[in-house]
Amino acid sequence: MKKLTATSTLLLTALATAPTFASDFGVDWFVGAGVGYQNDDVSGHNTTNGEDASFEIRSGAILDDSHRVMATYGYMDKLEQSKFIASYDYLLPVHEDINLFAGVSLGAADSEVADESATEFVWGGQVGAMYVINDNWTTELSYRYLAQDFEENNVEIDSTQQIMVSVDYRF
Repeated sequence: MKKLTATSTLLLTALATAPTFASDFGVDWFVGAGVGYQNDDVSGHNTTNGEDASFEIRSGAILDDSHRVMATYGYMDKLEQSKFIASYDYLLPVHEDINLFAGVSLGAADSEVADESATEFVWGGQVGAMYVINDNWTTELSYRYLAQDFEENNVEIDSTQQIMVSVDYRF
């Protein structure tokens, strides 16, 4: 029991102080949210148009001002689609306050189309531009393409395309 208490205390202390130590190694933690347009390539029997607004929340870290890792949860109401995505981006500075980025993503999408529901693996990439407003706030415009293999009862989703505007807060 004492080992469990000591291990738990040590783990909680490490997690609580990680952002402080990480700042010494060039890591900027952030959280953010975005809104945009999503178009899913839906085909098959009794399907609907796959266009609708999309929303996301996200969190991650920027490493050495050049690499970004991020976890994203996104939602689209029309297809009742939830996406859980991990992504990596390479940031390329083009001006004092502007970075271009390109990267890869993978994760899972849980979709419901024509009364059929399934969770499928998704993968793809994204490109965009990030504007640094000040030391704590950034905004970006991005395009993401995700391939997916949703196929239930003659209904298919082959891909998802998104254009998003996001705002992030850096710690």
